[in-house]
Amino acid sequence: MNATINLENKHFPVLLNELISIISPLYGGTFIDCTFGQGGYSKKILENKENNIIAIDRDKDVLMSASKFEKKYRRRFKFYNIKFSQLKKIKIKNNDLKGIIFDLGYSFNQIKNSKKGLSFNDKGKLNMRMGINDFSANDFISNMDENNLSRVFKIFGDERYSKKIAREIVRIREFKTIKTEDLVQIIDSVKKYQNTKIHNSTKIFQALRILVNKEISELINGLINSFHLIPVGGVIAVVTFHSIEDKIVKFFFKHYSEERNSSRYMPNEETSEKCFKIINKKPILPNPKEINQNPPSRSAKLRYGIKINYKCNFNDLREKFKYLTDVEELK
Repeated sequence: MNATINLENKHFPVLLNELISIISPLYGGTFIDCTFGQGGYSKKILENKENNIIAIDRDKDVLMSASKFEKKYRRRFKFYNIKFSQLKKIKIKNNDLKGIIFDLGYSFNQIKNSKKGLSFNDKGKLNMRMGINDFSANDFISNMDENNLSRVFKIFGDERYSKKIAREIVRIREFKTIKTEDLVQIIDSVKKYQNTKIHNSTKIFQALRILVNKEISELINGLINSFHLIPVGGVIAVVTFHSIEDKIVKFFFKHYSEERNSSRYMPNEETSEKCFKIINKKPILPNPKEINQNPPSRSAKLRYGIKINYKCNFNDLREKFKYLTDVEELK
């Protein structure tokens, strides 16, 4: 019997070899996998029996995979169903934490789970909640006013037709509940003459996903919490998949790895010392072989920094991206 591998139905941890090459010199301690998903990074790190993993994920659907890891690796693996902003709940014994890893992409299982509604190929009620959420995409599409919808689409999706799409949503929802397929149809009707390589709905769905899950504030809080958790000499590594995420992560590592004068936001502060040592100034990208095997990896960028200071003031980071976190608070 012939056996074929359907690569489209398989999850690949992105930039795995590159990540391992960064953290392997630190082997013999604990690593935090902040986006456990299907456990690709955790499994590879646990191959070394001197390593321990603390994994977190806001998605309850990964609990079954996490349970399997707990049975297989026992005391070397622990899972928390929490968000990045709740990282402070983690207690590290003996301060043996060596690295903290973020993969900000979505797994194959999450994208294909129609109940989550992350894909524009889904049908039914809009959702996009990844767990521990206050609102769904349906709540925003059904209730947010036209100006705020347009602002969300423009800021989080860089959608050129944000105003027209928002206007059409408000018109249509007057006489029906807008489901996933309806939203796709609305977007297509506005962008019917566009000839682009990406799906018409990509930017709108990205914007809604960011809004629903408060991905910007969660990322910023996750990065700050990671700095406070990890000891000097430890590594923080982040894989991003779109430009907004990458801008934040780039600023986090670059800005805090340079000698800085007192903050323009806090002018009376003393000169700030460096917080990170940066080895690679440019992001690490997937090689052609990985992109060929796993096409979604083509947009991935890996950045990392080594902590070199116990203290760091992150007011600049919060103020730099306040315009984004303010949009997350729109109702």
